[in-house]
Amino acid sequence: MIEKAHQILKEYYGYDNFRGGQENIITSILEKKDTVAIMPTGAGKSLCYQVPALLFEGVTIVISPLISLMKDQVDSLEDIGIPATFINSSLSVSETNRRIDGVNQGKYKLLYIAPERLENEGFAELIKGLEISLVAVDEAHCVSQWGHDFRPSYRYIFSFIKQLPQRPTIAAFTATATEEVKNDIIHLLRLYKPNLFVTGFNRENLFFSVVKGENKKDYILDYARSHKNQVGIIYAATRKEVETIYKELKQIGLKPAKYHAGLGTEERKRNQDAFLFDDANIMVATNAFGMGIDKSNVRYVIHFNLPKNMEAYYQEAGRAGRDGEPSECILLFGPQDVMIQKFMIEQTVMAPERKRNEYNKLQEMVDYCYTPNCLRKYILEYFGEENIPDSCGYCSTCTNDSELVDITEDALKIFSCIFRLKERFGSTLVAQVLKGSKNKKIIELGFDRLSTYGIMSQYTEKEIRDIINVLVADGYLNLTSGQYPILKITAKSVNVLKNGEKVYQKVHKKKDNLIEDNTLFDLLRKLRKEISSKENLPPYVIFPDSTLLDMARLYPVDAEALLNIKGVGQNKLQKYGDLFLAEIRKYVDENKINISV
Repeated sequence: MIEKAHQILKEYYGYDNFRGGQENIITSILEKKDTVAIMPTGAGKSLCYQVPALLFEGVTIVISPLISLMKDQVDSLEDIGIPATFINSSLSVSETNRRIDGVNQGKYKLLYIAPERLENEGFAELIKGLEISLVAVDEAHCVSQWGHDFRPSYRYIFSFIKQLPQRPTIAAFTATATEEVKNDIIHLLRLYKPNLFVTGFNRENLFFSVVKGENKKDYILDYARSHKNQVGIIYAATRKEVETIYKELKQIGLKPAKYHAGLGTEERKRNQDAFLFDDANIMVATNAFGMGIDKSNVRYVIHFNLPKNMEAYYQEAGRAGRDGEPSECILLFGPQDVMIQKFMIEQTVMAPERKRNEYNKLQEMVDYCYTPNCLRKYILEYFGEENIPDSCGYCSTCTNDSELVDITEDALKIFSCIFRLKERFGSTLVAQVLKGSKNKKIIELGFDRLSTYGIMSQYTEKEIRDIINVLVADGYLNLTSGQYPILKITAKSVNVLKNGEKVYQKVHKKKDNLIEDNTLFDLLRKLRKEISSKENLPPYVIFPDSTLLDMARLYPVDAEALLNIKGVGQNKLQKYGDLFLAEIRKYVDENKINISV
């Protein structure tokens, strides 16, 4: 049967070979064995149940947590000629019944449903006549209370399956799962002697970096400006920060969209569609955004704040580079982030055991930010991988893309000021004293008479606060918890004051923007956008960037050559082939490019 799976892969999806791990997972499902697949974002989980669905009799039910994910997947399947549909709360009762009738009549091979649908006792009655060969559980970590996106409705999956006249094969998929989450998936879904596949968490095309001590807003504005033609996601912890970053990006002439739970449903959908359809190329969002977003051409993901745990971070960062092209995952770390996450844990987690677990996971994220070792190795070891090289050669630690600048003199001035203020104030007031501010509070408290008053007047207050943040991030200063954090001297700074140790700041070297000829790629992208607007489909559903890049590199000028491009199957060749071939031929002719046979 695996030979037929290969035929489907080429005919519908346009690929010659399965990616690492996919073939073993598909073989397990085709042998009708319960299966758990832990695969990183972008590794092609959906293909692992879509291919068997075409080979099995009857219908495959896919349990998926988000409406946007269902529509995305169904649009993509229909675009390559695979009959699929979805049922969720966005549909009327009559439309739901019409679609179930269609499934009963054999019109669809895949039926996507939301887990909440399983709580409806009448739903099992509606579909009990269907021949269900496979139930695929997407984002299966949602079944576990230890997972980072626990959804109580996932607990109904087992009772729903129990009501079916015949038990189908069950396949569970997730991108991130610790040992206890994996065990929960097997136990709570009542999987029978499941085959377990962990395809490896490594995403070789992703460049990981942690940036400490920098002014975060300045960093984001500079980065977004220098990557203005690329697609990116910026995650922030609070709605307020999302709004602020969004406005500042807009003010410098970029095309951002925003997404958080404080926006109305219609506005969230409008903004998400703008991002999916390339009308906005930067999404600024809280963690409410992203699950189930298959947009393949995201070139960078920046975390403005520390995420709550490694599972959340790796899933969110993993939304970059789903097409396999080089992409960046940048985490901006400030000590204040730890306090924000602790506050959120206190507000949202009640059970003491769960709270301890959340604090432990948060500490592991803090350790990630401070590790002097390979960032990729840290991530992979967290997820239980073994025999990992000490250096990956492709993260900010291993490439050493920073230089050390001696800031001892400024550090000594800051330490002295904090000492003279008796360690009773925060960074804002310390910066004001060092700047020589004539602020009313400074004068009233007599701080203008301190020896450290005005000794850093050559800097702005913001620049002084930035240096203080560097010193906190590197452990020379400590910030107390609470609503008004206070700066404290640490043992590390005492060594500088008493023993003359030097203080260095890591400054990231400016990267030269590589200039390459993207003319044909841009023309193909423009054509894709025109088709997407006419068909009301996101551009990446037509073709991902990786497919357009291959076209721009290889110049296919006939149907046979186009079929050899990864991502071009028979259905897409018939639908779009003539349009893209015409654009490529025109470019080749105008630029007198010699196509070798």
